[in-house]
Order: sequence, then C-alpha cells, then structure tokens
Amino acid sequence: MEKLKIGVVGSGHLGKIHLKLLLELKDQFDVVGFYDFDAETRTSVANQFHVTAFDNFDKLLENVTCIDIVTPTPSHFVYAKQAVQLGKAVFIEKPMTQTMDEALELIELTKKHNSLVQIGHVERFNAAFQSAIPYFNQPLFIESHRLSQYNPRGTDVPVVLDLMIHDIDIVLKVVNSPLKTVSASGVSIVTDTHDIANARLEFENGCVANLTASRLSMKNMRKSRFFQKDAYISVDFLNKELEVVRLEKVAGEVDPFDLILQVGKRQEPRRMIIEKPILGESNAIRDELLAFAKSIHFDLPPIVSVQDGFKAIEVAYAILDKMTTVPQFDDFQ
Repeated sequence: MEKLKIGVVGSGHLGKIHLKLLLELKDQFDVVGFYDFDAETRTSVANQFHVTAFDNFDKLLENVTCIDIVTPTPSHFVYAKQAVQLGKAVFIEKPMTQTMDEALELIELTKKHNSLVQIGHVERFNAAFQSAIPYFNQPLFIESHRLSQYNPRGTDVPVVLDLMIHDIDIVLKVVNSPLKTVSASGVSIVTDTHDIANARLEFENGCVANLTASRLSMKNMRKSRFFQKDAYISVDFLNKELEVVRLEKVAGEVDPFDLILQVGKRQEPRRMIIEKPILGESNAIRDELLAFAKSIHFDLPPIVSVQDGFKAIEVAYAILDKMTTVPQFDDFQ
C-alpha cells in the first residue's frame, strides 16, 4: 500500500504531537514537511524533528496528497478551504471552524470537490469511550465534567468551543436524538470570553445532559457519567478508565457473595454487577490519524465527519447564545 504524502500545518504544542506521531507511523505516512507562520518556530521544530519546514503554505500543498491542520481555531477554515479546493484529504483539529457559516461553507466545498475531511474530536478514539460503546442503551441522564488547570493555549475561543465541545460531540454521538432545548450559564474570570460554563441539553427522546467545563480548575478532570435503565456507566477520559454497574434479574440460586437489591415489595430482586474492564495501552491521537489513513486508502467515510463537526459547533453556539453570563468578580468591587 502506497504511503500517504502528508503535511502538517501548525507546530505548536499539539502540532508537535501530531508531527511526532506521523513520523512514527512510517508505514502509513510519508511526512513531506510542515508549515508554521512563525519563522523562528519553523527553524526550531525542523531541527527538533529533522523534517522539512516550508515557509509557504502553498508550496507545502503542492507536494502532498493530504494535510493535517493543527493551528489555532480562527485559521482552520482558511487552510482547510484552500486544501479542499485542491482536492486534498484534510484532517482538522476540533472545532472544525470558528463559525457556523465557515463550517457550512466547508461542507459544501467537500461535496463540490469530493474531498475527504476528518474532524479531530479525539475523545471518540479514547480507549475508555471505545470500550463503553457496547454498554450504551438509550441513556436517560448524562453528566460530564471537563476541568483543566489554566493554560493560555486555547483561550482564543470560549471554553465551550475549547473544552466543552469534546463532550458535546460525545453526547450527540451517544444520544442520537434531536436536541429540544438548551439552557446555559457561564463566567469570565481571566479572559474576555467564558472561562467556566455549564449547559443543560434536553433531547426529544427524553435524555438530559448536564455539561460543565472549566479552564481555571485546581486539578484536571475529564469524566462523563451515563445513567440508563438498569445501568450506570462511568467513563474517565483522562485516566482511561471505565466502570459499569449493571442490574440484572436474579435467576436460580443466589450466590452468598452476590450484591442483591430489593427495591419495594413488588419489585423483583436485582443482582448488581460491577465491571471494571482492563483497557490496553493506546494513544487516541495516533488512532485517529490511523483512521484518517484508512478512510483515504479504502475510500471510507471518516469516523468523525464534517457533518459531525458541524453538529458539535451548532450545539456549542446554541449554548453560547443561551449563555447567561455571571458577573465578573471585578463587578463586585
């Protein structure tokens, strides 16, 4: 199988991770080089990874069949549009674009030029989430907390687009029902946009999702809890851990070590089963890049499509539109 000639756009923290992994995936990718608008960064990264630095994005595009866009969100659309118009396969970090209009235009361009585009919603490839998929059966309530210590990286957009959008995408994937109502609140503390946000999403099938995101926490947390009939599923995206608590009907003799629940006199007893699957070592970014390669090689729809990326942005902006801003601390002085 012929290796894919790929170029990377952006060589910041995440861009370097992508570059390193692509170089390691030498059976799938031939890393032609990378482009970064900053000349000093280009020199530094080129020396670090021993890879060609292009001083012009157009030149990089001319020499590749696919492109990996890992730049700040405001520039996603500009690079993706140019690549799609040239028929290149494109990987774009989340969120796919900064605005809904840009996302809609990019979708139309992919149709017009028949270009494959995958969006980097990396948590779809998280081992804990992948292992949880077989257990999902119409969750009724979802609670997600995505808390991070402060890092200037990503503060060019509200926390909803920076952090919460991960959980928005996961919820939309799991619930798979039209969104009915949205309510939200947020607070701006150190940036000009919301640094902490909470959103309540109600779906037509009755499911409710409560999402909280913060980039000003004392510790990092990326955990979602899914409640459904006779089951509770806890997905720890940060530590890649899965816990499933299931209730099943008691059949036959009861083992003295079984956990039996009897709720009310008329309810049949239920056996509580607690599962903590052992998850193998994995790298979600590596896996999503491999999925990108597979889609190109076998002409398959990407696991996270531009339509998926648009739906996540659409809900994110619905949250921002409903946002009731809590006064900043300075307002009380």
